Amino acid sequence: MKKQLLTTKIFTFQFLIAFILSSCTTNTSKEIDTKKESTFVTSMYQEVALGEIQPNGWLEDQLTIMLNNSTGHLDEIYDKVKIDNGWLGGNGDDWEETPYWLDGAVPLAYQLNNERLKQKVKKYIDWSIDNQRPSGYFGPITEWERETGNKVDFENADKGEDWWPRMVMLKVIQQYYTATKDKRVVPFMEKYFDYQLKTLDKCPIGKWTEWAQSRGVENIRIAQWLYTVNGDEKLLTLAEKIKKQSFAWSEWLGNRDWAINATVNPDGKTWMHRHGVNVGMAIKEPAENYQRTGDSTYLKASKIGFNDLMTLHGLPNGIFSADEDLHGNAPIQGTELCAVVETMFSLEEIIGITGDPFYMDALERATFNALPPQTTDDFNEKQYFQLANQIEIDRGVYAFTLPFNREMNNVLGIKSGYTCCYVNMHQGWTKFTQHLWFKNKEGGLAALIYSPNTISTKIKNQEIVIKENTSYPFGEDVNFEITTGKEIDFPMDFRIPKWCNNASITVNGEKVIFEKNKSIVTINRTWENGDLIKLSLPMEVKVSQWAENSRAIERGPLVYGLKMKEIWQQETEETEGNYFTVHTNSDWNYGLLREDIENTNKNVKVSSSPLKGDFKWNIENAPFELKIRAKKIPDWQAVNGLAHLPVSGREGIYKGNVTDKIETISLIPVGFTKLRIQAFPVVN
Repeated sequence: MKKQLLTTKIFTFQFLIAFILSSCTTNTSKEIDTKKESTFVTSMYQEVALGEIQPNGWLEDQLTIMLNNSTGHLDEIYDKVKIDNGWLGGNGDDWEETPYWLDGAVPLAYQLNNERLKQKVKKYIDWSIDNQRPSGYFGPITEWERETGNKVDFENADKGEDWWPRMVMLKVIQQYYTATKDKRVVPFMEKYFDYQLKTLDKCPIGKWTEWAQSRGVENIRIAQWLYTVNGDEKLLTLAEKIKKQSFAWSEWLGNRDWAINATVNPDGKTWMHRHGVNVGMAIKEPAENYQRTGDSTYLKASKIGFNDLMTLHGLPNGIFSADEDLHGNAPIQGTELCAVVETMFSLEEIIGITGDPFYMDALERATFNALPPQTTDDFNEKQYFQLANQIEIDRGVYAFTLPFNREMNNVLGIKSGYTCCYVNMHQGWTKFTQHLWFKNKEGGLAALIYSPNTISTKIKNQEIVIKENTSYPFGEDVNFEITTGKEIDFPMDFRIPKWCNNASITVNGEKVIFEKNKSIVTINRTWENGDLIKLSLPMEVKVSQWAENSRAIERGPLVYGLKMKEIWQQETEETEGNYFTVHTNSDWNYGLLREDIENTNKNVKVSSSPLKGDFKWNIENAPFELKIRAKKIPDWQAVNGLAHLPVSGREGIYKGNVTDKIETISLIPVGFTKLRIQAFPVVN
């Protein structure tokens, strides 16, 4: 079977199940375990320094909203971070929540060049560095240290605390270093990793919790990053040791049994193996292992695992079900917000290491379709679990594997579900912004994901500024304006999305010739001040196939959903405070006409309006509307707040009771919705 990009071809569920079962003997784990001489592989694309990319247009509006609301003020409005914080030496939060927030707040501070936020986040980084123990251990003061007055060292490493939250803080400090080149950071990390290497036999990665054991790749990633800085081989030894002590994600992803077993009867057994956030982090482990070893078998495991994951659990919005377990591909299953942002970050890492456009398209789809609907406009509330086909947002148990007795996993609130997502959501847009550009291996630049921004960096020790003027993903044209003090030659890479059939590029009005099916186009020339590059990506309406032979309507990188009236109401729960519910009085039980989905270019009408200056992801700001014909399916009714798909036959047509009346319905990009139908039945 040819491996196709997620955005362009979705095979029928039945066919893929048959294919996967017939291929279960394809087990890459034996190949991965084969002893090979380690060869560290240079990343195909190198990240640029934090702060060199600054957002413009709608993306700047989004990041400014975050700055002015929860991301910029979490330490003032959220008591768990605000009060006596353990990461500042207090008795309060000493776990993941403060580092989670910083993991998004640090890049935001430098992307918007906001001095207030820079100083705010720096005090946590300063405390962590300045209070590192002589042994190398770092982090909040442990209970044992408070009781005895001693400090955690090699002999009493078991008196330390879980490895996991330190992994997140390492991500924070690594980003800070790329922005500042603070000379304290490298020796701080060297000392800590030396401590780890000397104590992991006594205190393995999973000693305290399975969270660290399931997420060891986060530790591996930073150790390998430091290796690219100082070349110390012991860091690769440490990474291999952590890999062996952690969950065997690379083997599981390549083995196929894992993805299949996670589909069936999710119960309390080994649930950490299919916990959606763990999976979101884990999908980058094969790429990290490939980079350390040079064993290309890991790349096969990565592609097999991601394809299987999205086949068996994937949803039209580009993310997989995770409520909290992987839970199949029905569009009434939930997805945790943490799973969305962690998957995005993993894809960004895989892109850098492998340069594979497959993952670029996957990142684009998840970012523009799964991330925006799961937070409020002001970025102050979040939805723990979102549904692809979501006809209400309310309290209830729904069809989640983790429903909670409080029934608060579906509402929009601060504390709804677990608060991990409230502090972790901040990395989604900021990490996305940070990966709009890369440096390529030839010392030039690569624009692999598109959104409005300006990059200011050095090429061959020469300052260069490129302003990316675009409204993408809402516009088809991406224009690059180059500012440079003198002529400079270097290659620039541009990605052509898989969904685009007729892309074109011009430089100063002159057409660039490239192969029609080319995914990455490289332009190598001498650039001059004022050069203009225009990338045109015409968007066509297309149809993709999902669970129960349902169909989703797409145009370019955006998935479209039924436009429904949203009736918001604020309510209060005793232990979780204020939250929002959203209901509708709009009809939603429509089947799309077979004729229209087979002739989208002819029968689907597209209307557009300019983006508003004060951009927000809400129904009022949706810049596109598609008109398509449909009929109501009277028997398709809500059951406990869920729109379970009616079953269609193998030919993909619903054969039950359908009204005679043909109606025209409106679809808008799902990123602007809170309620929607994304996966539609098809009727004659």
